[in-house]
Amino acid sequence: MLLLSWVITLYTLWQMVEMHEMVPGKRFDRYHELGQYAFGEKLGLWIVVPQQLVVEIGVCIVYMVTGGESLMKFHDLVCSGCHKIRLSFWILIFSSIHFVLAQLPNFNSIWGVSLAAAVMSLSYSTIAWSVPAARGPNDGVSYDYLHTTTANSVFGIFNALGQIAFAYAGHNVVLEIQATIPSTPEKPSKVAMWRGVIVAYLVVAICYFPVALVGYWAFGNAVTDNILLDLDHPRWLIAIANLMVVVHVIGSYQIYAMPVFDMLETVLVKKLYLPPGITLRLITRSVYVALTCFVAIALPFFSALLGFFGGFAFAPTTYFLPCIMWLVIQKPRRFSMSWIINWVCIFLGVLLMLVSSMGGLRSLIVSSSDHHFFS
Repeated sequence: MLLLSWVITLYTLWQMVEMHEMVPGKRFDRYHELGQYAFGEKLGLWIVVPQQLVVEIGVCIVYMVTGGESLMKFHDLVCSGCHKIRLSFWILIFSSIHFVLAQLPNFNSIWGVSLAAAVMSLSYSTIAWSVPAARGPNDGVSYDYLHTTTANSVFGIFNALGQIAFAYAGHNVVLEIQATIPSTPEKPSKVAMWRGVIVAYLVVAICYFPVALVGYWAFGNAVTDNILLDLDHPRWLIAIANLMVVVHVIGSYQIYAMPVFDMLETVLVKKLYLPPGITLRLITRSVYVALTCFVAIALPFFSALLGFFGGFAFAPTTYFLPCIMWLVIQKPRRFSMSWIINWVCIFLGVLLMLVSSMGGLRSLIVSSSDHHFFS
């Protein structure tokens, strides 16, 4: 599933890069603009914007939880004798930096944060698989299915599929990123963008595949949602790795929040006629950061959130919506190779959306049944 998802999403990402400038003299700089061209002005908005918002808001919520967990793990490693601070406060601490970074105006202004996030992601992923690889499997490691009910096993698989889908999320911001690349008839932006996509997907493979495979080899069915939380030695290295996670999700949060800021401010200015400027930006973006922080504190369930958002929102925008737009716009010949590949991706994407949404929702319900909210 990791490999199949990598191939499918790389293909659909290529489609989006190609469709960015498919109309001579025009660039589709937003996902919803491409949707409007494919499905019509109103229908395109209703199909794309809700899905895209769920993806981007969902990612921000998950990153709030991830940042808080990694800060807590870092604190516990470097100060093992200190008083334990509960996760809610760590999420609040993590959110505080975003009240500042959210005021940066656009994608170009966060390139440094984005670069740092990419370097940190590669670094901590390498630590996450190299440490257990050097140490070897745990004593008594087991690869058998856990002794549980059939329902738990089935819905656990569904939730896991959603977590895999969550790993491939670049489609929701790829057009906005491509819009920042200069483009001429001689040097269209898709050439440079596709090179960047290839590099990014190689990095994704280097990060995710060894972590998933080596992590399971080392811990078996006892592995937790975040493998770095399973590791304690060498203490200094694991502490650094968790700090790298914090830097990574700081940058990634801003990347996925930026399109939401753009949508919100556009609506407030054009529909409600509010004056654009620093005041509007400060209030709008601060409220958004506060809301994502609030939800993360209320529902700090990393695995369940990954599965639910991965299936409910990421599967449509990543696995099959680009294929549908390709069929509508490019109109490949029926039963041609392009037509068959796109319909296979659509079928698999819809199936993934249905089962992983159910698995993630059930996991959220089960996790919250004995959870004391805001504790």
